[in-house]
Amino acid sequence: MKDLKEFNIPFVGLKEGSHLFEYQIDNKFFNAFQFDEFNNTNLKADIIFVKKSTHFEISFTIKGTVNVPCDITNELFDLEIEGNLDLVVKFGPEFDDSHDEILILPHEAYQINIAQYIYELIVLSVPRKRIHPNVTDGSMQSEALKRLEELRINEEKPVEETSTDPRWDKLKDLLTDK
Repeated sequence: MKDLKEFNIPFVGLKEGSHLFEYQIDNKFFNAFQFDEFNNTNLKADIIFVKKSTHFEISFTIKGTVNVPCDITNELFDLEIEGNLDLVVKFGPEFDDSHDEILILPHEAYQINIAQYIYELIVLSVPRKRIHPNVTDGSMQSEALKRLEELRINEEKPVEETSTDPRWDKLKDLLTDK
């Protein structure tokens, strides 16, 4: 986290009101968290920091692309993501981040590091199933898809009915005679 000092917001010197902070997120940011699921990232984070007399309101907005492998074909592609998070920062006797949308800082705090919140917002904005857009529209050409097409069960083949033993047919008549 030492590499992420640029994400510190020293709120002691800020005047009351709204302040905008902009950050460009790349792979260096994720290396600090030892997160290697993205091959390349090009994200912009806009932070609106509203200072009030007793608390702060922080609004996070991220938008951009992350380069990830497709879950079906394993082909790399740029996945567009965007996300929002609102956070209320209050002051109390000790640090408490147990609630998702409320952060309590100790009274003697003079700055806040928002890197963890940006990281979590980005990771949670990526869908669990990542599918290349060419797969959904059918224009994708890859070895994995060709192999899956070969192995797909053809549903058009009718299932041949096997003849039953005539003794069982007599039992079926008993059920229908009710």
